[in-house]
Amino acid sequence: MPQILLIQPPIRDFYLTAKRTIPYGLMCIAEALREKGFSVAIFDGLATGRSRIIDLPSEMAYLDSYYGRPDHSPFALFHHFKHFGYSFEHIGKIARDSGAFLVGIASLFTPYAEEALETARAVKRFHPDCAVVLGGSHPTVLPAAIMAESAVDYGIRGEGETALPLLAKALKCGADLSRVPGIIFRKADGGIHAAPPAMMAPDADPLPAIDLMQHAFYRRAGRGSAVVTASRGCPLKCSYCCLAGSHLTYRRRRVESVVAEIEKWVGQGAAGFIDFEDENLTLDRAWARRLLDEIHKRFRGKDLELRAMNGLYPPSLNDDMIRRMRSAGFRTLNLSLGTTSPSQLRRFNRPDVRDGLERSLTLAEQMGMGAVSYIIVGAPGQIPAESVADLVYLARRPTLAGVSVFYPAPGSADYNRCERDGLLPPRFSLMRASALPISHTTDRTEAATLLRLGRILNFIKGLSAHGVDLPAPDWHVRPRLDETDRRAAGMRLLGWFLGDGKIRGMTPGGEVYEHMAARDLSGRFLQGLEAAGVLIRKVVSSHSRG
Repeated sequence: MPQILLIQPPIRDFYLTAKRTIPYGLMCIAEALREKGFSVAIFDGLATGRSRIIDLPSEMAYLDSYYGRPDHSPFALFHHFKHFGYSFEHIGKIARDSGAFLVGIASLFTPYAEEALETARAVKRFHPDCAVVLGGSHPTVLPAAIMAESAVDYGIRGEGETALPLLAKALKCGADLSRVPGIIFRKADGGIHAAPPAMMAPDADPLPAIDLMQHAFYRRAGRGSAVVTASRGCPLKCSYCCLAGSHLTYRRRRVESVVAEIEKWVGQGAAGFIDFEDENLTLDRAWARRLLDEIHKRFRGKDLELRAMNGLYPPSLNDDMIRRMRSAGFRTLNLSLGTTSPSQLRRFNRPDVRDGLERSLTLAEQMGMGAVSYIIVGAPGQIPAESVADLVYLARRPTLAGVSVFYPAPGSADYNRCERDGLLPPRFSLMRASALPISHTTDRTEAATLLRLGRILNFIKGLSAHGVDLPAPDWHVRPRLDETDRRAAGMRLLGWFLGDGKIRGMTPGGEVYEHMAARDLSGRFLQGLEAAGVLIRKVVSSHSRG
């Protein structure tokens, strides 16, 4: 029986991207604990194909206007709200049966803080004698919020690889808890002790305990999936990012350590797809070149597919870097554009990265690599017409468009601004992109429209990639379509959109209906595509008849 149990809680949302939920942080902490002599188990509350539809929370009732009807079309966003993973009761029983004296619960993202707290309640209900500790970015930035929950005994700010072994030792020995770095606890006078965030040297702790991961759940296209973090922190100061004002500095691991970790994954047959979760994998070019060259040298012939799904900073890329990435196993570049608007770039405290983006896209296309370029929409002060211009900009380039709805991340400058200006949603659960959290200069209808326009643009790009001509604009809207051929239905819906600018969906039974959308943004989008040469002129002139 383990002395310490680490838990990844379930998630409640409209969707789950499994390959982004590998419990990498818990595996790193687990190995650090084992190095100090503790026996450890991980229970991954997401590592199951089980999910169930649950009622939309009352605070999210406004989303029914946008997601309430099922959409079987290629332009679909979300519909059912679900509980992904095991039940809280099951997790509580797992904790009880483990007999662990210390149970650590990951609370990585503030929008899912309630799931972490509900996990803590279930653990305490079934295993009341254990100590419960929460760690992750949410406790790091908002320590008082977790300590308001009586089921939580302790919290950890910063990096748990350093703090949790020391907390476990202090609890075992009855030592002074205030000496534990990053510790949060209730003081005798009712106040909260919250130490500065703990920070580790990236190579100070052992490699993650990948033997504790549920590998079967995270297989992708029949191959194992892995996560590697080659660096921590970020030196950039983007206004929307919680790392910009963080105590955690930018640190890079030794190349030898990163390669040894990949060898551990590959040696256990657990890796075919590897996602680098770094905030800025290629920012230090000399270090990144050494890493890529060593990966190419060590794993040539292993057919590894590498990604950096958090996004690459385009100015850090050049021809030499991308060639090395391709040789190492990168097949797709995930590029962070942000926006093309000068005024919004100033608000985001970001430079204009278009030169680097266009250089990267040109070379990626020459080398047969895919690309996804991400923009942010719906931020405070952001004008929706400028977000349409961002989509039109991407329409002219060999890349899919990734549309990310702004959400206020605690610890960021934008979160502080939203709090100061009264823009924050009333509950943590609403601080997620799918909740369309901020209604300011871009309202929720406009944000949802921008998401759908991104889907439409990518559908157009998909047709072009397969040599399929765009449909002619059409005003003869049918009440039903054949739902069995999704692309054919998408072609018909696209033709109607080109005709009258209305965004439509299709139920699983084939019924056609109109989405709530901002028609002026659709019109700008179509006009922009015509001006960019993506649509022939007669499409827009026909559109004007709508």
